[in-house]
Amino acid sequence: MAARLAAARRRIEAAGGDPGAVAVVAVTKGFGPEAVAAAAGAGLLDVGENYAQELVAKAAAVAPALGAPLRWHFLGAIQRNKVRSLAPLVHCWQSVARAAEGEEIARRAPGARVLVEVDVTGDPGRNGCAPAAVPQLVRDLCGLGLVVGGLMTVAPTDPEAARRGFRSVRELADRLGLFERSMGMSDDLEAAVAEGATMVRLGRALFGDRPPRRPGGEQSVAAP
Repeated sequence: MAARLAAARRRIEAAGGDPGAVAVVAVTKGFGPEAVAAAAGAGLLDVGENYAQELVAKAAAVAPALGAPLRWHFLGAIQRNKVRSLAPLVHCWQSVARAAEGEEIARRAPGARVLVEVDVTGDPGRNGCAPAAVPQLVRDLCGLGLVVGGLMTVAPTDPEAARRGFRSVRELADRLGLFERSMGMSDDLEAAVAEGATMVRLGRALFGDRPPRRPGGEQSVAAP
């Protein structure tokens, strides 16, 4: 784990980023609590999950053994009926795409830190807010008393399209006076860092290939 984290930080530096300034979120989607413990043991306290059930279960499994509190980041599409169970645990909601989601978060976790997820692909079914609608959503979320720290995006797989998407999110964040740009994952972190990412979300780069998911539900989570 330490070697993989060091390799990721070398990639950040080679792409022109400051490894001490670009935050790494360890994405443990599909892995068990042992992956969370390994990340914490390597000094990574920012941990990301895409599914509510996994986050709640892993938080309960690892909390007794950790000496320092984790900063859980929720990365998946927000289902309002799951916000209540997540609210006591989530440090940052990275995937807010609609005002209704913000309303539920504000009700369950007043003053919570959020990022607005920007859809730079335009693909049907992709989570995220259209770029043109982001300024109004930011105003709506601030009006709810939420702390909007910045923007997040998941880029297209095409490298050139990814770079354009990252650049557009950075420019949009600059126009809105927002600092955080959560963009870049294991396969495209270099492009994201080169275009101004302040946070990257890494799963396979830290933990290797994910185990196959069970059909019809969230990954089961066993005790470490």
